[in-house]
Amino acid sequence: MRDVPLNRYLFRTTWLVPSPSDAVFAALVDLAGYPDWWPDVRSVTKVDDDTAELVCCASLPLALRLRMTRVEENASAGRVAVALSGDLEGTLTGQLVPGGSRTRLDIRQQVVARKPVLRSLSPVAHPVFRLNHALMMRRGLRGLRAHLSATGT
Repeated sequence: MRDVPLNRYLFRTTWLVPSPSDAVFAALVDLAGYPDWWPDVRSVTKVDDDTAELVCCASLPLALRLRMTRVEENASAGRVAVALSGDLEGTLTGQLVPGGSRTRLDIRQQVVARKPVLRSLSPVAHPVFRLNHALMMRRGLRGLRAHLSATGT
């Protein structure tokens, strides 16, 4: 068995959203709107048409600065993907599976922690960082559901 560095993370999350896939897709690709519905996304700054910088802070008092660069945005296939750089480096992909008036979103994140405090604490805090991520994703799902419900989609 190969040793995996403890500053490397693979997260898989599934969101069930009671909205049609086109509305979910539109919300996902509108990065500027994330702070409106995802409480852990504190700010988004557009860099260019394909890149934005986000500042995220979940349950732990650690802000993460991430640059997200569009790799794929395919509405008809229900796929989104971004390359991540900054405090986390790697990829984030999403696959939307329509189901009438609801959508399943399968999210996969494969990242390496680059922020020095994350790298130094990862050997002992790996489970805490995984829990922090899970809580952030739970709040994101809750926020997206409320956002889409409020907009009638």
